[in-house]
Formats: sequence, C-alpha cells, structure tokens
Amino acid sequence: MNILILGGGGREHSLAWAVLQNPKCDRLIVAPGNAGIALIADCAALDIMDGGAVVNFAEEESIDFVIIGPEAPLAAGVADRLREAGILVLGPGADAAQLEASKAFTKEICDAAGAPTAAWARFTDAESARAHVIEKGAPIVVKADGLAAGKGVVVAMDIDTALAAVDDMFSGSFGAAGAEVVIEEFMQGEEASFFVLCDGKTVLPFGTAQDHKRVGAGDTGLNTGGMGAYSPAPVMSDEIVQTTLDRIVLPTMAEMARRGTPFQGVLFVGLMIENGQPRLVEYNVRFGDPECQCLMLRLGAQALDLMLACARGQLAKARVNWADDHAMCVVMAAPGYPEAARTGDLIGGLDAMTGDSFAMMFHAGTARQDGRFVVAGGRALGATARGDTLAQARARAYAMVDAVEWPGAVVRRDIGWRALG
Repeated sequence: MNILILGGGGREHSLAWAVLQNPKCDRLIVAPGNAGIALIADCAALDIMDGGAVVNFAEEESIDFVIIGPEAPLAAGVADRLREAGILVLGPGADAAQLEASKAFTKEICDAAGAPTAAWARFTDAESARAHVIEKGAPIVVKADGLAAGKGVVVAMDIDTALAAVDDMFSGSFGAAGAEVVIEEFMQGEEASFFVLCDGKTVLPFGTAQDHKRVGAGDTGLNTGGMGAYSPAPVMSDEIVQTTLDRIVLPTMAEMARRGTPFQGVLFVGLMIENGQPRLVEYNVRFGDPECQCLMLRLGAQALDLMLACARGQLAKARVNWADDHAMCVVMAAPGYPEAARTGDLIGGLDAMTGDSFAMMFHAGTARQDGRFVVAGGRALGATARGDTLAQARARAYAMVDAVEWPGAVVRRDIGWRALG
C-alpha cells in the first residue's frame, strides 16, 4: 500500500522507519520530512495545514493511508478533510483534537467524566489571572490554553515566576495560544506518559514512557519539547495502568462519544502519579516526541498493523506484542535551545551511522547543505537505542551521541535518572 506521513520531526522519522519494516508498505512519502527522513523515504513539499492540498496530493499519489504526526494539522481539521474524501487516516477530527488544542476543553471533559486531575481556573485577562495566582500562592502551574508546541506551560515555584508567566502569555508570547490562560494546582509526584489507540469504540493500551521536559540535568531549567525519554516507564505498574484506563481514559472516551465526537487515533495521556494514584496532567492527540522514537524502535513492523487497525475501526481484534526490552532516546539540541536556538551549524559523523533495530539516529531538525548535514531546528537529533536492560539501551544511545561531531550541542547526560539513579 502507498502511505503518506505528515510531519517533519523525530516522531515522523521514527514512524517512517517503523512503517518501512512492514512488507505492507509499498511506497512511503513524508511531507515535508527532513534530511534524515529523505535517506529512507520520498519527501514532498506540501502544506500539511491545508486539508484541501493534502487531499489533492493523496489522490494524485494514490495514497491508501495517511498518518498525521503533529497536533497542528489535526486541530486544523486535516483528518476531517481526508475522511470526507474517503481516504483512510490515523488521527482525530478537529472537534476531538480539542483534547490537546484547548486546555480548558480538556478540563471540562474531565469534570464531566469524573476523571481525576488538578484543580483549575480559566482566565481571559491578565488582571484576574494575577489575582488568582496571588490568592492561591505557589507552587502553581500556568498554561497557555491553545497549542504552543509543548512549551506553553510554566511550573512556577514562586509567585514572581507565576505572575511573569501570566504577563508573558497575555502579552502575546505564544500568539493565539495565550489568548486564554488556564491556571492549575501544582501536583506532586512522578510524571509518566501512557499511550493508547482508540478507534471510537475500543481502547487499546499502546505503551508507556517517561519524558524529560526540562532542559537541565535533574529536571531543572526551562521547559522544552522533550530532551529525552525511555520506555517502558517502571512507575506504570499493571495496577496503575488499569486504574488509569478505568478512572481516566475510558470515562473520557465515553464522554467524547456522548458529545457526538468519538475519538479515533493516538491518545497520549500525561500523568502525575503519587502514592500509586494517577491524575491527568494533560492529553495530547498524537504520539509524543521523543517518546515515539522509543516506542517505534521497540514495536517495529507491528506499529503499522496497529495503526491500520485503529483507522479501520478494528482494534477489538488487535493485540500489542511487546518484547521484554527497553529503549532510550537522547535528544541533541541546538545551542540556545529552548529559547533562541542557533541553526546552520554543521553536524558530522552522521553518514557513518547506518542504524538497525537496536540503534537509530532519528533526525528532527536537520537539513542538507552542500552534501552535509546542518542544524535546521531546536531539537535536531534523537539518538535512540534498545537493550535487554535500560542500562544497556542507555549505553548504546550515549555512544551514538558521542560519535556525533557537533561542538556545543545541548545534551542532557542524565536521561533515565529516575529509573537508573
């Protein structure tokens, strides 16, 4: 079959790699892709936010299945346009994508479904938001309501930081995403990522991971899109997985269906776990990045079969066959990330990395210039490896990092510290 993946980051590179392991894939196109993806698949210059353009392209290229990687085209209704054209697609429509596109929408759904999450309030002006922060005190969490590429969240440990975050968001730092602000109770505990596939009726647990959002060692410094991840997450015991399904995921999916907007696609459940009890931090309506790199390396060819079953409404017959292994992804980011990332730097050593099912260097923000790889985004690379143990996966991942010739790259050296110490 002919498959189209929309997106151009590390998530999409790992999805492309996994899809190509499956003999069902005859041809793969990734739009827009990146320099690393171009080594394994055709890349196309396509405006992935334009649903009409995507449909036309899919029809012209005889595409059988579309996988939408990022959240923005989902929120823009690209999946809706594809379904209207009769093209098989993985990803929710715009109405259901509000689970990520609006923090307030998600909170309202949780309240209606009785799903445990942080206490919250929504604000449309800075003055009221500032008054709320002063009343509640710190620590407290300030979030831009809309999509902000994973960076519109400030976990403020003091009042001044929280007030500055409120002013920053309402001043337009996050564009339309900050037109409304959600302020939440600070939740203690250990964070984890839980992924499920949902075809509108059936929910299938898809895997667990732990991300490292802060730029600095020991989870310090500014929030980022993710500096590394590992899978599975030790904190996600069978009991906690079942509690998450019973108290959070299934009630949410039932509420979405009750509203006439059943969810179809990947649901990324961000959790805070304290004393064995999970509470929802946030939903995302697509695979996380860099968690996806870990999941795809562990799943390989079966990832496509599972995504097809989801898109076709056949998850009731599907099963995830996990090997007893571990994976880790270590992100290499540009100097200055996550603020003013420096692009254009040359990256050496990548041509010698052939990659296999145990170690892959996934590209996120790279381009080709005069036959050489250069930095084209904040997070440029994701060194991802599998092993029988997490320690083995970690050693392989950092060996790849050390083989890259890129002076000044921002790399956390403690990915997996919660599990490995």
